[in-house]
Amino acid sequence: MLAFTNSEEKQSPTVIGAGCKLTGDIKTDHTVQIHGHIIGDVSATTVVIGRGGHVEGAVTADNLFLHGTLNGPATVNNANIFNAAQMTGELTYRTLNITANTALECKLTKRKDKEDKHE
Repeated sequence: MLAFTNSEEKQSPTVIGAGCKLTGDIKTDHTVQIHGHIIGDVSATTVVIGRGGHVEGAVTADNLFLHGTLNGPATVNNANIFNAAQMTGELTYRTLNITANTALECKLTKRKDKEDKHE
């Protein structure tokens, strides 16, 4: 059996694998990688929604890397939207990077508040 962390490590990513479906919220101070399907809110330092990954709910993060699909609002410091990504909802950001061929059907709002940590 493989272990990703040991008792001395304080960080490990949360990984929702391809083919996995989770209903419920995720809240962590670390990274969440989503390659499956989540119905619920996600709050983390970094959220990676991989190709084939799908989130139906709100995302709150310092960093968002969107390769898959997000249906819901996102409040982030840095948004990175990649080729073939899809999003509906409202994206509130401080920094936004978008590559070609994305399917954004959302309201974009630049954050004007002072820097703060995610909830």
